[in-house]
Amino acid sequence: MAWWKAWVKETGITVKGSPHFNPDPDAETLYKAMKGIGTNEQAIIDVLTKRSNAQRQQIAKSFKAQFGKDLTETLQSELSGKFERLIVALMYPPYRFEAKELHDAMKGLGTEEGVIIEILASRTKNQLREIMKAYEEDYGSSLEEDIRGDTSGYLERILVCLLQGSRDDVSGFVDPGQAVQDAQDLYAAGEKIHGTDEMKFITILCTRSATHLMRVFEEYEKIAGKSIEDSIQSETHGSLEEAMLTVVKCTRNLHSYFAERLYNALKGAGTRDGTLIRNIVSRSEIDLNLIKCQFTKMYGKTLSSMIVGDTSGDYKNALLNLVGSDS
Repeated sequence: MAWWKAWVKETGITVKGSPHFNPDPDAETLYKAMKGIGTNEQAIIDVLTKRSNAQRQQIAKSFKAQFGKDLTETLQSELSGKFERLIVALMYPPYRFEAKELHDAMKGLGTEEGVIIEILASRTKNQLREIMKAYEEDYGSSLEEDIRGDTSGYLERILVCLLQGSRDDVSGFVDPGQAVQDAQDLYAAGEKIHGTDEMKFITILCTRSATHLMRVFEEYEKIAGKSIEDSIQSETHGSLEEAMLTVVKCTRNLHSYFAERLYNALKGAGTRDGTLIRNIVSRSEIDLNLIKCQFTKMYGKTLSSMIVGDTSGDYKNALLNLVGSDS
């Protein structure tokens, strides 16, 4: 399923929240789990991974009203490591969480370009608008200006273009003549000349609607005799290549893109916990079930089985609750 059709389908949601919800007993359960010596991690998992984000916000309000403490700060003081990182991620309202991930990717020395590319290439115009608003509220600066300050060259240009959310035309209208012209322009900008006209690639990939781009990719293959992905890989490199390929992947099939991100976070030695946490938390109330189906199709194993093999303890149990059953 392409990205513009992927938003909020009931079948995709793994965390649906509690149908008979009352925040007060939940807040009390969490307070008891953390007071005194030792922490009852399982009680925290049982409450927070089985509630929707909106319900978690109500629990936090109730916790403050009943006990005079900030719930997220209390969780941070009681928990540690990857488990703490996951539970704290669950407590952020969705757009504030993504704003935080972008901010963390740019603060300090070096920039985690992969995080910025992932978020900007896979979100709709409305979502990007909300993320920019949350970013400005929480960090007092413009997301676009921070990206400009932290990246350069063609990578900066493609990220700023993506931030405008111009690929969002859901009308489904495609002008076949324009699609052929775009495909010819891409061919002329890459395979046909020595060197690459990167701006032509950026303009077409970032300003055309997803339905239009699907047609452009088809026409391109007829003209070039190879896929747009092959051309991007031979014509560009590094973070710019990653950004362009991510736009193509998200256009073709958003769920396959996220399945690949999760697989790469879990495969081989070590786990890329930031990617794992961000994608499971941010997709759990959107389309994680559909991503799981795609994951099994692509890799012949379930997401849950890889989480079991790659993580442990409370962290593993919380992740499995969020991912839900394999049925």
